[in-house]
Amino acid sequence: MNQLLVVAEPQELQMAQQLFPNIPHLITGVGAINIIRALQNLPKDTHIINVGYAGSANFPISSLVQVTSVALNHPNVNYQEPSLNCTPITPNTNQPLLTAPCYTGVDFCLQSNYHDCVFDMELAFIAALDFKKLSSIKFVSDNLSLHDYHQLSNAVI
Repeated sequence: MNQLLVVAEPQELQMAQQLFPNIPHLITGVGAINIIRALQNLPKDTHIINVGYAGSANFPISSLVQVTSVALNHPNVNYQEPSLNCTPITPNTNQPLLTAPCYTGVDFCLQSNYHDCVFDMELAFIAALDFKKLSSIKFVSDNLSLHDYHQLSNAVI
C-alpha cells in the first residue's frame, strides 16, 4: 500500500514533512472541489495521511490532534451527519497528541457548540472518496478566529 501525505496549503507542508518524513506529498488547495480534483483518480488502496491546520473551540493553539473520526459540519441542520473513522498513526514528534473528532465545513468555522474537537475544510471530503486507509493529524491554528489563523499561518512553524 502506497502512502501519500496530503496538505491543503503550501504553509502546511513543512510541518507535515517533519511529522512524516520521506513520504511523497501532494498540495491540493483548500476545500471540497480542490480535494476531489486532486484525489479522485488515486488508487483507493493509497494510505492518505492528511496533515493540516484546524480550528478548535477549546484546544490550545499549537496542539497536535490525532483525528479519530470525521463528519460534515452543518451547524444549521437538525440531523446527525454520518461519521467516518480514521486510522491512528504515529507522527515523528515528542509533542503530546490529543485525540478528537474533526468536523469539516465549507466555510471557516467561527463559532460552535462543539468542544473537544477540531474543524477543518477538507477531511470529510477526503473520507468521502472512500480510501481504504485514512489518517489525519491536525495542528490547532486558532480558537475559531480568523485573526488567530492568519497570525499563525503567516508565521514560520
